Amino acid sequence: MGWFGKIALGSLGMMFGGPLGAVLGAALGHHLIDKKEAGQGQRFQIPGGADSVVAHQAAGFVCILSILAKIAKADGVVTQDELAVVDRFIKSLTISPDEQDFARRVFNEAKNSPYTLEDFTAQFYRMTQAQPAVLCSFLDVLFQVASADGVLHPEEEKAIRTVKDIFRLTEAQFDSIRARYFQDDDKFYTMLNCSSQSTDEEIKKSYKKLAKEFHPDTIISKGLPDEFIQFATRRFQEIQEAYEQIRKKRGL
Repeated sequence: MGWFGKIALGSLGMMFGGPLGAVLGAALGHHLIDKKEAGQGQRFQIPGGADSVVAHQAAGFVCILSILAKIAKADGVVTQDELAVVDRFIKSLTISPDEQDFARRVFNEAKNSPYTLEDFTAQFYRMTQAQPAVLCSFLDVLFQVASADGVLHPEEEKAIRTVKDIFRLTEAQFDSIRARYFQDDDKFYTMLNCSSQSTDEEIKKSYKKLAKEFHPDTIISKGLPDEFIQFATRRFQEIQEAYEQIRKKRGL
């Protein structure tokens, strides 16, 4: 993940401002101070003309950490379970321990920043250019954090719904992702944005649409971070499983 290393080492020109630029700048400042105090100081330069795709990927990742931070704090307290989920997410990335520490700084800066969940979400939405698969994959990560303690607290659900509204996702898309983490009697139907009352043709149509949106090749073609490819791949597999279960039950 070269773009992350470029941020952590201060060699990526910041091509975005707003809440993300502020959080990233604060995290980078603390990161460089700590390295200097640890005797690892070096001359950091931030050249202009940084690659726009790299900057876009970097901004997307900072958005992930920032919104996760606001969701985790939505019920007033960031629990150890929630921190553990975020930490597992960071450790799952192919980045060095030093870069992982930097990611945690971004999370903490966002958590304590004066910017709101709406501020970060709106900036992320503008950046993604309304790509449904990316937005749904992002909502999936938020549910991972919210479900860490086994309970979806009212304030957490309210916060995730706020993200859903800003992302302009439908209620069916929201319910489909929610069903992965919280019990739903019609889980497989919900995953396909359908219900048990949907016709066979409606189910087939929805399945084909979702399978196309979440096919990993679709995400790869957008030049987005590896995290989104992983989320899309898992979602694609679940869509396949849900359709297979319904197909067997209905004899399609």
